[in-house]
Amino acid sequence: MPKVKTRRAAAKRFTKTATGKFKYKSQGTRHILTKKSPKRKRNLRHKVVVSKTEVPRLMRMLPYA
Repeated sequence: MPKVKTRRAAAKRFTKTATGKFKYKSQGTRHILTKKSPKRKRNLRHKVVVSKTEVPRLMRMLPYA
């Protein structure tokens, strides 16, 4: 069997946890932060778990994750 190529764009954005879930950084934290409330910015600081329906797609994109 030949090696399967990893989608580099996905590899840079998602990390796999020890339990097999995928995490990613929240969007909306780069600029235009003055109009966002401190609570909203604080909640955007943390990583978010990918939904179950997206996991099979990520498994195909990241075969060695």
